Amino acid sequence: MTALAYGSWPSPITAADLSSAGHPVEGGCFVGSEIWWSELRPTEQGRTAICRHADGEVQPILPAPFNARTRVHEYGGGAWTATADGDLVFAEFSDQRVYRLTPGGAPVPLTPKPAVASSIRYADLSVVGTDVIAVREMHDAGAVSRDIVAIDLGGGGVRSLVTGSDFLAFPRLSPDGARIAWIAWNHPQMPWDGTELRVASLADPGAWTVLLGSTEESVLQPEWIDNESLYAISDRSGWWNLYSVTLDGSVTPLRELDADFGAPLWRLGSSWYSVLDDGTLLTVRTVGTDTLAILDPVSGELDDIALDGVTSVGLGGRSGSTVLIKCGGAHVAAGLFTLDLESRELTAVRSGFESVPDAAYLPEGRQVTFHGPSREVHAIAYAPRNPSYEGLDGELPPYVAFVHGGPTAHVAPALNPLFAYFTSRGIGVVDVNYGGSSGYGREYRNRLRGQWGVVDVEDTIAAVQGLADSGLADPHRLAIEGGSAGGWTVLAALTSSDVFACGASYFGVAELELFVAETHDFESRYIDGLIGPLPEAIDLYRTRAPVNNVDGLSCPVLLLQGLDDPIVPPSQAERFRDAMVEKGIPHAYLAYAGESHGFRKLETQVNAREAELSFYGQVMGFTPPGIPELQLWRPAS
Repeated sequence: MTALAYGSWPSPITAADLSSAGHPVEGGCFVGSEIWWSELRPTEQGRTAICRHADGEVQPILPAPFNARTRVHEYGGGAWTATADGDLVFAEFSDQRVYRLTPGGAPVPLTPKPAVASSIRYADLSVVGTDVIAVREMHDAGAVSRDIVAIDLGGGGVRSLVTGSDFLAFPRLSPDGARIAWIAWNHPQMPWDGTELRVASLADPGAWTVLLGSTEESVLQPEWIDNESLYAISDRSGWWNLYSVTLDGSVTPLRELDADFGAPLWRLGSSWYSVLDDGTLLTVRTVGTDTLAILDPVSGELDDIALDGVTSVGLGGRSGSTVLIKCGGAHVAAGLFTLDLESRELTAVRSGFESVPDAAYLPEGRQVTFHGPSREVHAIAYAPRNPSYEGLDGELPPYVAFVHGGPTAHVAPALNPLFAYFTSRGIGVVDVNYGGSSGYGREYRNRLRGQWGVVDVEDTIAAVQGLADSGLADPHRLAIEGGSAGGWTVLAALTSSDVFACGASYFGVAELELFVAETHDFESRYIDGLIGPLPEAIDLYRTRAPVNNVDGLSCPVLLLQGLDDPIVPPSQAERFRDAMVEKGIPHAYLAYAGESHGFRKLETQVNAREAELSFYGQVMGFTPPGIPELQLWRPAS
């Protein structure tokens, strides 16, 4: 093994490998004897394709350039489904209309062309009889409204079923078709703050009844048991647990545990349990990592299903005793699998990667708990690893703290080629579940209420300082990177502390007053809970905003931004860039045309990751071999 400076180790893992070898897989349903799924294709301009296996190979059902992606809430979800006779029904990204496609044929529109392109959007699609039930979002001169609709599969038009709230999700018709259940919430609530389970007769949908939920109780995923009762997820105990609910208002827990049987509803169409043929429930629960189990709703008994090495699980469709799951772990590449519930055998259907780096270059994800100023902080640490190289004698490695978005997202140990991209070069990674993250109950999520820019920063600092104090990381070579809300934490940490040598913000929030005016409807009142409502909290908006604290910044920053981002508009990065120019802080601002909130194109992803690596090398004193040098703006001497 050769001794070489950390950060300068040659690695076979390139930025192009991260994108061209990857096609993240979502969904998964049985259509007749076939399995269909969706996958993101960076090599096809970032479109979402619907695929199946045919003649021993992956075959797209939805041909290019069609793109099954919805813009409802801008995060989408539930963009496609299938009919009983094997037709694909999908929302097309370019115009947001819903289409029906017979495999091998041409898509036929089911919804009318709006007067303004993409002003009417559909998500959470499901086929019920001769209709597609969906959530519809309508944009009219700046005003946004939503309802639940039925789209005639024969092309007979769209009719509204339910309205009456700012947001709606999980439309579910009762077995006899007489009633509809759904989840509703209003500004300023986010769906993990407070929602209501509503039920109404389709004969009089305006006269709904609230069975469960409030502004302080988050309810998710109702499913009918029979015509008089439902299952639903609620966090009334402090954790998202499963309950049975009757139309007369009685609520019974199936099994109360300090574990989350649900997660934040960022994308519509999500599912955390399914009802099996024998009446038991297949469930996913989270405490740091995910566990799949069968729950007996009568006895409350949980039968855990051992999935070796799996740390994250998502449920897909089912056929008899075979269920589709999306899963992955520290040594299991994320992808779509079938699980036989009788033999409990897991079989791969489609990996999210064409190829995975050699195991010798993959870091070991180690769950660690650090202690911040007054609380514990959960994280996963990935130490540098390369079979051919080790650090110089007496040298400690640089580390990058990854800060997830949301900020309610959650991370678990994962086989992540992006982390290997860094660790195989001698750069450690720590992935932080700071206060506000999900997967540890409502109290842990609520730690960020009113404290955004404080708790998230303190917890991330606690993680990297914990590594440094343990002699695992160089305290002078710590970096921080994150996207969206994670980008806010990056900029807040850099402007309020001197712990980090540098940071990279991917489409991060930098300012709040204009952000709440410029962002999309779904998150336009999110800051009410994270900081406080306007106008009462205007002083906090100004004092917390990183762009107003650039005087506290003393290290270089990399800003990366999609120019078509409706969630965090480019003006956020540009204001921060301008403030750095005024102060004379070295930096780089990379703006990408045609990219939105999350980079989807191969060329963008490659450029961004190579730029980030070069940036860290320039600031922290190493030269990553084979990486183009990023040009930093520096003040004229």
